[in-house]
Amino acid sequence: MPRRETTRHERARREMTGSEQAAAAFDDLHTRHAAALMRQTYLLTGRPWLARRAVQQGFRRAWQHWPQVAVDPDPAGWVRAAAYEYALTPWHRLCPGLRTARKPKRFHETGEPADRALLAALLRLPAPYRRALLLHDGVGLGLYETAAEIEASTPAAAGRLTHARERLAERLPELGLDGHPPVRQGEILRDRLTALTAAQQVTPTAAERVRSDAERSDLRTTRAAVGLAGGFALVAVVMMLVTPDHYTPPPDRPLATAPHAVVPRTGHRGAEVRKQGNAAVRKRLREARLAPDVR
Repeated sequence: MPRRETTRHERARREMTGSEQAAAAFDDLHTRHAAALMRQTYLLTGRPWLARRAVQQGFRRAWQHWPQVAVDPDPAGWVRAAAYEYALTPWHRLCPGLRTARKPKRFHETGEPADRALLAALLRLPAPYRRALLLHDGVGLGLYETAAEIEASTPAAAGRLTHARERLAERLPELGLDGHPPVRQGEILRDRLTALTAAQQVTPTAAERVRSDAERSDLRTTRAAVGLAGGFALVAVVMMLVTPDHYTPPPDRPLATAPHAVVPRTGHRGAEVRKQGNAAVRKRLREARLAPDVR
């Protein structure tokens, strides 16, 4: 009986087209990881609506690049990196309605004061420190995987993680991080962050809607590219019609001629004229030397 059910399942799977298999794989990935990613992104931003939008954008990009994501060793990590990048984009700070909160303006009334204090301390950390701490101590990635995801060297990732833990220990002494080795500090923070994310009630966007939004976005991008190319082609055609197809030389203009130079006469009389001129010049020079004002 189990073999017959397996055979039916395999037969139904074979009957699915390639697009249907891709959609089913994407929906399965969304179902397993969307809620957890929303909780993590909320700790990263402090805004529930921004966390929802970032995760939706991450899965939308994953569907747009599904052939690449499908063969990735960690598809969930691919989506997580895309969602984190969107959530920490600097342009969110330019608009008052899109700014990343530094204080937890929204938190469930059922949340404990200690959880609210931990969330506030997390949001006061610089974004690179907060991301490294969340990936290593919250998600549970190794130091090498954390460095690869934040696109930093392993020593740089270790430095950010150490500084983040030190600042949390200073602001929240009740965490009990002081006096413990790094491994124990990671265990304490992992337990607290896990409890903090579990307290968040999230409702991810349906996978079908994410896929349809991604497809509409691709269609709009394609139409814009086609329209832009058509506009350039129209401009080129108009320029070809307006521009003459042959070269027309400019009208001929009379050339400007220089005035005839007066050539001094040569011969005996010309020599006399030059001699008289030289004598007059020498006379003026002697008078200038004898003038009282010059002396």
